[in-house]
Amino acid sequence: MTVPATGPAAPALDPTWWRQAAVYQIYPRSFADANGDGIGDLRGVTSRVPYLSALGVDAVWLSPFYPSALADGGYDVDDPRGVDPRIGTLEDFDAMVAALHGAGIRVVVDIVPNHSSDRHAWFRAALAAGPGSPERERYIFRDGLGEHGELPPADWTSAFGGPAWTRVEDGQWYLHTFATEQPDYNWAHPEVREDFLTTLRFWADRGVDGFRVDVANSLAKDLPEVLPSAAELSAMPKDGTHPLWDRDEVHEIYAEWRRVFDEYDPPRTAVAEAWVDSPERRARYASPEGLGQAFNFDLLVADPEAGAFRRIITANLEQSALSGSSSTWVLSNHDVVRHATRYGLPPLEGRREKQGTAWLAEGGPEEGIDRERGLRLARAATLVELALPGSAYLFQGEELGLHEVAEIPDADRQDPAFFRTTPEDRGFDGVGRDGCRVPLPWTREGSSFGFGEGGAHLPQPAWFGDSSVQAEDGVPGSTLELYREALRLRRELQGAEELTWAAGIDGGDVLAFERPGGWLTVANLGAAGTPLPTGELLLASGPLEAAADGAAVLPAGTTAWIRR
Repeated sequence: MTVPATGPAAPALDPTWWRQAAVYQIYPRSFADANGDGIGDLRGVTSRVPYLSALGVDAVWLSPFYPSALADGGYDVDDPRGVDPRIGTLEDFDAMVAALHGAGIRVVVDIVPNHSSDRHAWFRAALAAGPGSPERERYIFRDGLGEHGELPPADWTSAFGGPAWTRVEDGQWYLHTFATEQPDYNWAHPEVREDFLTTLRFWADRGVDGFRVDVANSLAKDLPEVLPSAAELSAMPKDGTHPLWDRDEVHEIYAEWRRVFDEYDPPRTAVAEAWVDSPERRARYASPEGLGQAFNFDLLVADPEAGAFRRIITANLEQSALSGSSSTWVLSNHDVVRHATRYGLPPLEGRREKQGTAWLAEGGPEEGIDRERGLRLARAATLVELALPGSAYLFQGEELGLHEVAEIPDADRQDPAFFRTTPEDRGFDGVGRDGCRVPLPWTREGSSFGFGEGGAHLPQPAWFGDSSVQAEDGVPGSTLELYREALRLRRELQGAEELTWAAGIDGGDVLAFERPGGWLTVANLGAAGTPLPTGELLLASGPLEAAADGAAVLPAGTTAWIRR
C-alpha cells in the first residue's frame, strides 16, 4: 500500500513527470543570498521562485545544503537530515518546497551515500571507540603496512589527488575515495543501509519529489585482506567485478531504495550519477527496479559536431528503450567547465572538458578562447538538448550564457582538488570547479551583482553585470529569453519519447530529427550556412541569413525548431 506525501502539496500527481522534465540545478550557496552574509541560502531560493517559474522549468535539483565544513562544497555531509545553519533551517526548507510546489515546480535533492564528513557523529564515534570497535565497522578502517603500520594499506590516489588513505592517532587508516574529510561508508554494514533508508523517508515525508544520487556507482566495495596496488587496480575491468567501482552488488542497495520510493504516491524518483564504462552498465542504474534514471554525460564530453551528437543520441535512446527509463541530457553542471566556454576552445584529445581544464591551468588567457563562437554553439547545442526525448538537466546560469570564471585568486579558491593536485592536473576528473560555482549575477551593478547585500563567497568578475538577469530580462535575442521561449515551446510541443532522423536533411554537418506532431529540429554544426527547411519557424538559436535568391539560410553554429 502506498502512502501519500505528508509534506507540502506537490504539483499534479503524475508518476511519470520525470521522464521528459526540464530540471534546473541549483548550487544553493551560489544562487541567491537572502541574509547578506555572502552565502546563498534557502530563503534566497524561495525569493527567486517567480524567476524559476517564468523560466519554465519543471523541477529544481538542489546540490547539498546539509551541515558541512565545506571541505568539498557541501558534499562532505555532517548530518544528512539537517540544514546548514548558514543556509537556513528545516522550516526554511519546508517554506521553499511549499513555494516551489505552489508554482508547479518539483523538488529534487542531492543524496551523498558514498561517504560522510569527518565531522559526522558516526565518524567521531569511530575515532573515539578505537580499532576493532562496532563504531569503526560503519566505515572502512585498516591496519597499515610496514613494521609499525606506518605505511598506508595501499598506494591508492584519491579522486581529488593525494593519498586515498589517512592515518588516525591510534595508527589505523581509513579510506576516502575523495577528500580526506570524506571517509567512505562501509555499505556492507546493515546500520549504514538502514540509516540511508531513514534519510530517504525523512526528505520524502517533507515533500521532496526525487533524489539525485552522488557517485552512485561507488557504494559496494570488495576489499580483500591484501589490497591490490594502484597499478593493479587501474588495470582491472569495470565489468561488475572491480573492487571499488560499479560492482553488481550496488544494485541490491538500490532495490531497497526503490521499495522505499514506491511507498509514496506518486513514487519518488531518483537519478544516478554513475560514470561507467558502457551504456549497458549505466542502464542497470536506470532500471525500474532500481533508481529509475541515470545521467548520460556523453553530450557533455563531446565536441559540438553533428556526427558525434548523432551517434550519442542514437546509442542512448536505444539504451533507454532497453532499460524502460528515459534518457537524460546534460551539457553543464557543478563539476565541469561551462559549455559556453568549452565550445569556445579547441578540443584536446577528443574530450572537450579536458580542454577547459588545460585553459584554466594556463590562467584562462583571452587569446586562447573565442567567446562569441562558444556562446553561439552553446545556444545551438541547448536547442538540440531541449528537443530530445527524455529529461534535460540545466545548470544555474547557463540560461544567461555565462562563461567559466577563470580569474579567481588562489587565496579565494575552495575546490579541494585545486589544493591537492598540480597546476597541470587540477580539478575533479580533470575538470576545475570553482569557476562554474561563482554566485549568479542578478543585477548589472552592486557589490555582488544582486546576489546579496554582503558580497559573494567566490569573487565575481566585472563582466558579470552584462550577463546578469537584469541585463537580459526582456531583451529580444538574449540567452535568457531564448531559454524561456525554448522551455515554453518544449512543454507545448512535447509528445511521445521518440524521434526519427529527418531524411534528406540530416547528414554531414547538419543534425536533423523530427519528433511526433511535426516538431523538426535542424542544427547546423558545420562551418557554412545551409538552406532552412520549409515549415513554420518556431525558434532559432541565432539570427538567420538570406541567400542571393532571398531563401532563408541557417548559419553555421545555429539550431532551428520548425513545425511541419
